[in-house]
Amino acid sequence: MVLTKYAPKDFKSDQEVRWCPGCGDHAVLSSVQKALAELGIIKEKFAFISGIGCSSRFPYYMNTYGFHSIHGRASAIASGVKTANPDLSVWQITGDGDALAIGGNHFIHAIRRNIDINLILFNNEIYGLTKGQYSPTSSKGLVTKTSPFGTVEEPFSVGELVIGAKGKFFARTIDTNVSLSTQIYIEAAQHKGTSVIEVLQNCVIFNDGIHDTVADKEVRDDRTLILKHGQPMLFGKENNQGLILDGLKLKVVRLGENGISEKNILIHDALEPNPGIQYMLANMKYPEYPVALGVIRSVLGQTYDKAVEEQITEIKETAKIKCMDDLLMSGSTWKVQ
Repeated sequence: MVLTKYAPKDFKSDQEVRWCPGCGDHAVLSSVQKALAELGIIKEKFAFISGIGCSSRFPYYMNTYGFHSIHGRASAIASGVKTANPDLSVWQITGDGDALAIGGNHFIHAIRRNIDINLILFNNEIYGLTKGQYSPTSSKGLVTKTSPFGTVEEPFSVGELVIGAKGKFFARTIDTNVSLSTQIYIEAAQHKGTSVIEVLQNCVIFNDGIHDTVADKEVRDDRTLILKHGQPMLFGKENNQGLILDGLKLKVVRLGENGISEKNILIHDALEPNPGIQYMLANMKYPEYPVALGVIRSVLGQTYDKAVEEQITEIKETAKIKCMDDLLMSGSTWKVQ
């Protein structure tokens, strides 16, 4: 790919952004445009693929190639785009309903195949476009238009689903943290394989404040843990809380209590192939734990698109049929007088 210098504004299209004022999607859009400007890849090498939902208007607002597809099929289309055009940087934009309900099967198999796409999953725990029905990530008991007495379903954990599908890259961010989001998108783009980024995103109309218990600026330092590879897992306004491994479970501790010092705190290893601790980090929930943000897992593995490309090259080198004439003249042939 050719390295080119861009500014975020170079990735803004001429279309009016029609999300609700205050919607978290605006911040995600800004973060992505900032990240793309940092990558130095020419605009013609980007393709944004979306399904159906509020977030799926995203391609209209990007000055890149894009495809607004159908409900739940963005993973399938993004997979095809990348496999047919391996030199493209392919980004899939989806929501918790689009990816995990009707699109769930495509979602897990894109991850299992490790296709080199970057998948941003907007998680507002609600169906926003269709006016407030509960989604696969809605908290149990949430009252919505389709659960007037509270949903009785257990929600999906996005990170648990990704790692369970043999995912190689999983990260989480909050829509309002533009700096963290931008850095995560850069790392996702540089990772070879399926990169899934869950964005805790706010729907101001149908699920306003759903992430406030961890996202509100007054409490976020004490209720979120921003992970950095190779760094101790410390958090808190005074950076005096951390995680240790207590038997087979993670445990929150405070520095200075019971002889705990920084040397006792777990070091984050996003590159560890064994997903055990990463799985636990992805599933941490407040109030027992802080919510983990940042790159939780980032390991290498063979990508589907690269394997297909190599297979085609190998077959071409050994094939007896080199052109259309070879094909037409192969097998049993007859000459008509």
